[in-house]
Amino acid sequence: MNITLVKKILADGSPCRKCADVLHKLEQGGYLAQIDQIVEAIETDPDSRGMQLAKQYEVDRAPFFLVEQDDGSTEVYTVYLKFQMEVLDA
Repeated sequence: MNITLVKKILADGSPCRKCADVLHKLEQGGYLAQIDQIVEAIETDPDSRGMQLAKQYEVDRAPFFLVEQDDGSTEVYTVYLKFQMEVLDA
């Protein structure tokens, strides 16, 4: 399993508030080590890796998680608590 966190960077260069909150929850819960990569969706750069992933998976909110299973399938989570319960705590 491979887990990617996509977080948004606002036009002024600051992280979105919700993204910062989710990162804090991951750190506090000891879950950050389970995240394989963190990718930025830069609001002013549609070619940024995070913006490309958002378009590819048709996600219009941040942060979101991509969970790539060993069989090649990918699940998208846009709700942190659901992601925590179904993936991190599983």
